[in-house]
Amino acid sequence: MKRVVYTETGDPGVLQLTEAESPEPGPGEVRVRLRRAGVNPTDWKSRTGSGPGQPVDPPQTPGQDGAGLIDAVGEGVDPALVGLPVWVWEAAFQRPWGTAAEQTLVPVHQAVSLPDPPDGSDPFDLGAALGIPFLTAHRCLTVAENGPQRLGPGTLAGRTVLVAGGAGAVGNAAIQLARWSDATVISTVSSPQKAQSAAAAGADHVINYRNQDVVAELRKIAPHGADLIIEVSPGPNAAIIAGGLAVGGTVAIYANNGGDEVTLSIRPLMTTNARLQFVLVYTAPHEAKLRAAEDVVAGVTAGAIRVGEPVGLPLLHFSLEETAQAHQAVEDGAVGKVIIDITD
Repeated sequence: MKRVVYTETGDPGVLQLTEAESPEPGPGEVRVRLRRAGVNPTDWKSRTGSGPGQPVDPPQTPGQDGAGLIDAVGEGVDPALVGLPVWVWEAAFQRPWGTAAEQTLVPVHQAVSLPDPPDGSDPFDLGAALGIPFLTAHRCLTVAENGPQRLGPGTLAGRTVLVAGGAGAVGNAAIQLARWSDATVISTVSSPQKAQSAAAAGADHVINYRNQDVVAELRKIAPHGADLIIEVSPGPNAAIIAGGLAVGGTVAIYANNGGDEVTLSIRPLMTTNARLQFVLVYTAPHEAKLRAAEDVVAGVTAGAIRVGEPVGLPLLHFSLEETAQAHQAVEDGAVGKVIIDITD
């Protein structure tokens, strides 16, 4: 089978397309013959490591997310699963078999049944785009002290959710999930094009932070403030966090865009009894991820979760041979979801 690997950390040039024997699933594992793979920021960050030239042994195939068909199962796994269309999450976390390959191995619970989208779109494109972005967004939307652990119609009714950076993959997922759950969804963006993307995803209100006062506009829409802020840039957005959060509100921080340091005003956050929750899906509670996967499937089945231009997330396709270019596109901040086409 064809498999992209890197044996040392570095820029996209360290990625090599190789031939390898098909891996055999161990106990509790399934092997998935992939059709599509998704590329996430953690893929290139893991590839770079803490600097170039660090040895990687065994060779690592990048890619956490993908979609395809189960073609073999290990001991203890129901053989009836062979042939099942699935989407895969966290394939490469602490494992060498990522999704930039014709086949990958994952524990059976990380290969989730993939329903056909009601809109008739390609299920494998959708499946490859679900994993890390939607599990991250689900976790962000369910960490409030008095909030729901599950998402779906009515679960966020009466709540105002502010999604920072609504044109990104996680931002897009958060908007779709929050809208499906009946929240009032506000998103901040940096351009008219990204405003259109956030609105297409389902945001009720969009604020361009480059030419609008975010806190003032937010308070016009929701005088009490945002009950939940999904935050991608906590450093640059510290004043928005302090001025825009409702009493008892929660800030879910899932990235450090704009810098690794944040200075927060203590008194405003103290008086609102603010809750700050950092989110990294890879080390999030296992049960929370299983709940998220179930909710994502329910959202897909209901037609509430989609990908592509109609929902503000254009799909940018690369071949397996172009995995290095796919990584570079994500690293350069491409607007949309980067997909690697493994097979037709």
